[in-house]
This record gives sequence, structure tokens and C-alpha cells, in this order.
Amino acid sequence: MSAAAPTSLENSRPLRWGIIATGMVASWFVTDLCLNRPDAQARHVIQAVGSSSLEKTQKFVATHISANDVAGRHTGVKTYGSYAEVYVDPDVDIVYIATPHAMHRKNCLDAIAAGKHVLCEKPFTVNAREAREVFDAAKAKGVFVMEGVWTRFFPLVRTLQRLLHEEHVIGDVHRVFCDFAMPKPMAQLSQTDESRITNRALGAGTLLDIGIYSLMWGMLALDPGVGESARKPQVLASQSIVNGVDWATSMFLTYATSEDGASPAQQAILTSSSLAKTPAAFCRIEGTTGYVVVEGFAGSVPAFFTVHDTTAPDAQLKKYEFERPGKGFYWEADAVAHSIAAGKTENELMPWAETLRVMDLMDEVRRQGGATFPQDEQ
Repeated sequence: MSAAAPTSLENSRPLRWGIIATGMVASWFVTDLCLNRPDAQARHVIQAVGSSSLEKTQKFVATHISANDVAGRHTGVKTYGSYAEVYVDPDVDIVYIATPHAMHRKNCLDAIAAGKHVLCEKPFTVNAREAREVFDAAKAKGVFVMEGVWTRFFPLVRTLQRLLHEEHVIGDVHRVFCDFAMPKPMAQLSQTDESRITNRALGAGTLLDIGIYSLMWGMLALDPGVGESARKPQVLASQSIVNGVDWATSMFLTYATSEDGASPAQQAILTSSSLAKTPAAFCRIEGTTGYVVVEGFAGSVPAFFTVHDTTAPDAQLKKYEFERPGKGFYWEADAVAHSIAAGKTENELMPWAETLRVMDLMDEVRRQGGATFPQDEQ
């Protein structure tokens, strides 16, 4: 599904990345950048990595970059024992932030203050107020900033949106079910209160961690708009709360009937939980002439989807599969590179207004459900 790489790619200037944090997601991101992709849409160089200690950084580079860099594009990676050294490195163009949720605001502001572009993992911040503060700083500095909701850039997701909203393969979409549940030892983790999964100060709970993906699928399936062009749904929410942390969240979105009355109200039932594992078929999208089932390991990494045409006598179906070497972080990285090369401060698939729309919705879910963070009181 990817377009052929432009002939001038080899002569283009690479985007030089500084990596903040050395956890699992950061390892996935850098391993993907090391892949030798024949259909690559941009050039990337991992310029520097920073962590809380130099030893951790050096081990990370040896394990996840040097060992996977078969094409030899990421030699001489600078290793730092702090984040600040990455921010001020003159050879770093953009900082990729993969720290715990509650650290995103400060990490973004520090990188922006140093004049760096930013790609920050989801959730962008722990609440909408913090996100607005970061975007205000980016606007003042004139740098590119984007929330790293990598799944939105999958060819699978973009193809599904086209089929739903342009080709109307299942007619008018009217309902979506999506669940993202992964079992976690919540009671055990709560005893020490050190894990980002259960520590409120670190942005704990299922909503910001995995419920954000269920929310994404509901919004993308029901509304072709993004950011300021998207509609605002009504929200009803309930959360299972233990010590201020949501162990499970249920969200019910309703999009009102269109002004001309042609389109009836749409609904999305979206859930997240730390107490179970979602089956492979994690999302079902229903329309007037059929339905779509999306399957994969989890809501963040869809593998394929099947379109079911219920108007056909034999209830025909068509399966859409997409090749995905590695994890798939390179699609968002390529999009970021193109936006920066074009002199943009936002990306059209994930603009600032879309991040704020999602953050506002999650703030409202928590207001109704009861999950709280210390940052809400600041």
C-alpha cells in the first residue's frame, strides 16, 4: 500500500533523531528506524540517546541500535547520561520522547526551549491543560511538534478510513465497538505504588495507556474529520476506580443526528481494562449495508480487517492485509520528516487540534469516571 520512494531520497538530508528514555517503546522505535526498507519515504539517522545514566544509554545503543543497524546508517551514536545533553546537542534535529506519561510536559518544554522539533509518545500529556501549554511554547518557538499516535499512520488505518468515508463500503456507519484490555497485576503493583501503571503521579490507569486507542478507533470510524474539522460527540463514561486509578474504563460516545436529518445519530462503545485480554477481533464497525471487523494483537497494532457485505445473498466478505516489517513506527517517522522538510509545525494526520480534542475527551471521561492525577490540581 506504500508509494514508491522518491528518486531523490538518497540525496535528501536525513532527519537526525535524539532519543529520550531507553524503555520498551523507545527500543521499538529505534529498531524500526534501523530497518532497511526499500519503500522508505524519508531518511533517518539516530544521532543521540539520553537516559538517566550513561550505562543504561550505552547498553540500549548496543542492544537496539548497533545490533540492528545492518545498513550502517546509525554509526557513531552519541550516548548521554542525561536528557539535557540531548536537547542541547547541535547535531540533533528532533527529539523523540518515550518517557512515562507524567514526564511528557517537562520533556517537551525542555526540548522546545532548546529549539528542537518534538515527536512525543501518546498520551501527549496527562491532561488538556498541559497539552495547551506545550503547544503554546511550540508556537512561540516555531518548531514542529506532534503526538506519536503511531497507529494512525498505518496504511491499514488510512485504507480503512478511505473505504468507510469515501467509498462507503458498508453504507452509513452508525455504530462502533472497540476494546483494548491487557491483564496487569494491579493489586500487586499498587502495594509499592512505584509502577507507572498504578502510580497516579505518573499518569496511571488504563485510559491514557490503552483506552486512548479504543477512543481513536471510535473517532476515526465515525467521523472523517480531524482536529478542527471533526465533530464533537457527547460523552458518557464510567470507570472502575481503586485509589484514584482506573483499572477499567467504559466510554459511550454519541454523535448527533445531522442537521439535514439524513444521517442518524452514531454511537461508539469503547472500553479498556487491566483485568482481561482482548480477543484478536478487537473492533467491530457497523454500517447500513455491512460491517467491518478489525483484528490484531491489540488495538495499537492492527493486522488486518474484513469487510462483510450483508446485502449480498451469500454475505460476501473481503479481507484486507498489509505487510508490516518490524513494528510500524517508521510510517509516523516518515510523515514527521516530510512535515519538517516542508517547513510545517504540525502534521495534517495528527495536528495539534486533534491532540487537544482527544485530551479534552479523556479529561471529561475522567471527570465523570473519577480517575484523578495530582497534575489536575496544579
